[in-house]
Amino acid sequence: MKILAFSDVHCDLAACRRIVAAGAQADLVIGAGDFARAHRGLDETMAALAPLADRAVYVPGNNETAQALRASTGAAVLHGEAITFGGLRIVGIGAAVPPLPPLPWGSFDLEEEAAAAMLAPFDRADILISHSPPRDTVDRLAAEGLLGMHGAIGSQAVRAAALRLRPAFAFCGHVHDSWGKRALLGDTLVANLGPRANWFELGGDNGGN
Repeated sequence: MKILAFSDVHCDLAACRRIVAAGAQADLVIGAGDFARAHRGLDETMAALAPLADRAVYVPGNNETAQALRASTGAAVLHGEAITFGGLRIVGIGAAVPPLPPLPWGSFDLEEEAAAAMLAPFDRADILISHSPPRDTVDRLAAEGLLGMHGAIGSQAVRAAALRLRPAFAFCGHVHDSWGKRALLGDTLVANLGPRANWFELGGDNGGN
């Protein structure tokens, strides 16, 4: 199965058009959150991505809620849920985990304990999708900036889930300084995607969800 994966388009309609064009060759499309920017522009962004909806699985980022994302797309949206697509078991969780410092526009955040509880029911996955990276993988802010944060800012709950579920791939975004970076966590390839077409292959039956 050919997988196209991306994250953090943040209302960049030109990036969306490039992803849609590339997606014509994909069996499965994965979006790891932050389609909107500060909860604005979500409908326009998802309209631009609409041609991919029949083979797409998304999680919300911290710039849109799960409810808003579900209302704006016909694609599958996971937030503490799982789906089987083409024979592949996909587990997804969105939001910023752990919470970001207070932002004026109200980030969609989860505490580590809540994220761990949402991921606890699952015992296996071929693919794990999270907006936040697993802690100490592809999660480093290069320098202190707008958020007053630097260094590793990923999620311990997501890391624990990746080590327990042992998916082939763990796809994420959120930390812009780490876009395009990959790391191994046990046997799992962790990829911080960014707003471009990233290609992966994994066995599956190429069926629907």
